[in-house]
Amino acid sequence: MPKSLFTCFLYLSPLLVFTQGFILTGRVVDESNLPVPFSNVVLYSADNVTFIEGTTTNEEGVFQFKNLKLNNYTIVISYLGFEESKSTFNIDKTLDLGVIILKEKIQTLDGVTVVAKRPTVKRMVDRLVFNVENSTLSNNNVLDVLKHTPGVLVHDGTITIKQSTPVIYINDRKVHLSPNEVQQLLEGTSANNIKSIEVITNPPAKYEAEGGAVLNIITSKNIIAGYNGSVFGNYKQGSEYPKYAFGTSHFFKTEKLNTYINYSNSPRKDYRHNSEFINFIENDQNTSRWETDFKRTRETSNHNINTTIDYEFNDNNSLGFSTMLLLAPREHTKTFVNSLTEVYNASHVLDSTFNTINRLVDETINLAFTVDYVHKFKKEGEKLVVSMHHTNYDFSSFQDVKTGYFLPNDPVAFRNNNFQTFSSQKIKLYTGQLDYELPINNSAQFEAGAKISNIDSESILTQYIFENGEKVVDLQNSDTFLYEEVNYAAYSSYSKDWGNWSLKSGVRIEYTDITGNSVSTKIINHKDYVKLFPSFYLLHRLNEHNNIYFNYNKRIYRPRYSELNPFKYFFNDNSYLTGDPNLKPQIDDVFTLGYTFNKDYTFELYYRYENDPTLEITFQDNDENILKYVNTNINTSISYGLDFTTYTRLANRWNISVLASIFYYENQFFALESGNELTKIDKWSLYGNLVNYFTLLKDKSLTLDMAYLYISPIVDGPKNVSSRHGLDLNLRKTLWTNKASISIGYIDVFNNQNFNTTTKYSNQDIFLMSRLENRLFTLGFNYKFGNSHLKDNQKQIDLEERDRLNAKNY
Repeated sequence: MPKSLFTCFLYLSPLLVFTQGFILTGRVVDESNLPVPFSNVVLYSADNVTFIEGTTTNEEGVFQFKNLKLNNYTIVISYLGFEESKSTFNIDKTLDLGVIILKEKIQTLDGVTVVAKRPTVKRMVDRLVFNVENSTLSNNNVLDVLKHTPGVLVHDGTITIKQSTPVIYINDRKVHLSPNEVQQLLEGTSANNIKSIEVITNPPAKYEAEGGAVLNIITSKNIIAGYNGSVFGNYKQGSEYPKYAFGTSHFFKTEKLNTYINYSNSPRKDYRHNSEFINFIENDQNTSRWETDFKRTRETSNHNINTTIDYEFNDNNSLGFSTMLLLAPREHTKTFVNSLTEVYNASHVLDSTFNTINRLVDETINLAFTVDYVHKFKKEGEKLVVSMHHTNYDFSSFQDVKTGYFLPNDPVAFRNNNFQTFSSQKIKLYTGQLDYELPINNSAQFEAGAKISNIDSESILTQYIFENGEKVVDLQNSDTFLYEEVNYAAYSSYSKDWGNWSLKSGVRIEYTDITGNSVSTKIINHKDYVKLFPSFYLLHRLNEHNNIYFNYNKRIYRPRYSELNPFKYFFNDNSYLTGDPNLKPQIDDVFTLGYTFNKDYTFELYYRYENDPTLEITFQDNDENILKYVNTNINTSISYGLDFTTYTRLANRWNISVLASIFYYENQFFALESGNELTKIDKWSLYGNLVNYFTLLKDKSLTLDMAYLYISPIVDGPKNVSSRHGLDLNLRKTLWTNKASISIGYIDVFNNQNFNTTTKYSNQDIFLMSRLENRLFTLGFNYKFGNSHLKDNQKQIDLEERDRLNAKNY
């Protein structure tokens, strides 16, 4: 090698090494020496001014920077709930910073030290907000979270708030599903990305006037670019059949795009065993008695797919698209019913029996699409939201019903009957909505908006009978029912805070135009009406720990499309369901007066007056010996009572949730099979739900939930429902720094949640014993992966937990 070339190589060698750059590594842990995955690690110039590079720690808490130049640097490490770590150093070689310990962020108040934490429950002027994002409940599914939400009662396959079924919203978007479909959707959705549950007992003018209370489920949003997801599954074993649910959720965010997709499936079989006793009456004397043993097995497998895509054009404009798809295929939606009825005469001597076999298959396709455009104006808080929605609902059902009639001690039927029913319903829903928010100043806000919706429904009912072995259409019990509804709505509201007072008031006006057309009878019913729905909320903070509030609003319940269909859907030879095209909308006036003391304990007095409620009432026809399930308006319903709720800490590792109510419920209705006389059914009732939350083990990774529910006898229309109670246990263990959890539980340990119903007035006498698969053994798991710890870096620190301290250290 020439000497000059060798000399050049010697001079260039350090430069070549330098251009390869240095590597900086380190490991971030908490004070328990556990890794803090997905911490933000940012490298600045030594003066802490110029940004150099940023990264996040991996699942072991390790970070790495490559190709660093010879220089002085400042490194800043942060994570929600911890104090920021900052250090300055010089890099002249590859450097390992070793273990870096993040300290939990604390706040000192009046000599008492607490961990800064968002409160679990917060009372707003028009709603109660239950924050679950940082609680152990986030490892459950959404339905489990609702079971623990103050003011919400989940039992017997229903979700109720103050004895009424709430309307479910997700991020202020209404969920257009039936109550049963909603339950399966929520059970199949992980609560991992749920930020809070808003319990809106009396919804303000912004929400549709249709329906009662609102449950608004608010989800968290990733604001750190990256991907995270979760998978879950659970298994329930009842007395007869197993039930499964499994699903997965995925989040992905770039600088402009935020996407979410969730899929769940819930294959299951459910068994119901009823015993029904009917005394048929004539001139106040029993003429016959029917005793029915009813057994039903229903197989379902609902597929739910939910997708949300949000794209931010810039800081002021964004576009969102969401879908909610429910698919219940025919091959996995089957029902088998076997009922045996013994007919006794007035002397209670067996006269005859009849055995009915019903095989039914269903199919449901429910496709919902929503597009939202959000524009934020220059003034902070001022925004315009334009939303369009479409739902395409397609349901079809086919049943084959065979009944054999037998004399006592004779195994050969003296008569057989067979009929088949095809029914379908297709609904197309279109809505357009505009919402505007304007902050007037720091303490006042104005809201206004408008909405138009159009509903087209086609219901087909075709019944087939067999004459001389030939299948023919039963024209007397077949029909096509067309329904169209157009609704125009506008609203405005004003809210203001001053001193210790908060006020919110608004009004919503809706014009509704309805046309119902029974094609076979050529009967067309047309209605239109205008209704005003005012709302008013007032809250006064007596001091830091106590407040008192009052609210009022008016609501409407429009009849469902199937409730307006006048034709008869036969379950068997001796019972059928029918609607009424002349049903009126139900109008409710609701008043609430509440008092919260010590931040955690709330008492509410309420009064609700329901005008023209629509109920499905069972009537026995004593002349024809037929049961009629009739959708009809009853005259009035009145309910008032006292509720108590709390979600609070009793000890360091023991929290409780209590929901209790004592209430009076009165129904007045016209007895259609008893001379149309006005009948009143009323009762004082009580229910209570107590949940204990115990945190176990040193690292708090094991929790035990013990829930006890008691419901006293209640009335539902003309029915008296017996008392029931049940104990639920659930043990949950979190693993791998809260990235996974497994659970084991027992629902209704002592199998005491079955109930009886009694309908007894005038010439009506029906008693029903209902036995369901209430006692369930449960197993579940949940696993989170990716950037699951980086949901929200707003770092909101709310010290309202100090109200619980009472001079104690936690």
